[in-house]
Amino acid sequence: MSITPESVQTLLRSDNFGERLSAVNQMRQLDPAVAFDLIQAAVVDKNARVRYAAVSQLGSLGHQNLALALEVLRRSLLEDPEFDVQAAAADSLGALKLTEAFEDLHAVYNRSSEWIVQFSIVAALGEMGDPRGFDLLTQALQSENELVKTAAIGALGELGDERAVDVLLPYATDTDWQIRHRVAQALSHFSTPEARSELERLSQDEVSPVAQEAKQSLGS
Repeated sequence: MSITPESVQTLLRSDNFGERLSAVNQMRQLDPAVAFDLIQAAVVDKNARVRYAAVSQLGSLGHQNLALALEVLRRSLLEDPEFDVQAAAADSLGALKLTEAFEDLHAVYNRSSEWIVQFSIVAALGEMGDPRGFDLLTQALQSENELVKTAAIGALGELGDERAVDVLLPYATDTDWQIRHRVAQALSHFSTPEARSELERLSQDEVSPVAQEAKQSLGS
């Protein structure tokens, strides 16, 4: 049976959440403009799994109407009761580089105690490349959650603000090799003497993935 806008719409109206979830997944096979219109019903579905799938997909469909995507994603970030949906909204805002949502992301990061939400916000700020994110990303480095901290290191690299080099250097000697590995990745975004010097040192790291990452960043 072929997938059409009409068949997807029928599934979206089903009382069975599994069918509504299937409808969201099937939208990937429709014209993006059509899928964007249809997905508006799914982002406010009563089932959290359906909302999560729809909000996640807006990261690719949102280009059809960035103004409406911003409105929908801000509402999901600020008002949805499910943490996973909030995190998905942050992910999609980052993918679409909707810097207009910066203040909302900042506020939610500071009020949320859920690591998945904080993690997604940190990653989104890196993708956005908005210099206003520097202070929040520096704050995120102090997180007790290692995944949030690691994401902050990567996001500071993506941000490309040279102030990040001095902030990142202390983590280049962290006892956790995964932290050092992420620092090597982050420093590849900078060409300052300090960044290059630290990459040279990391290229001799006792842990092979760290050394290899640093060598790759140095172009050697």
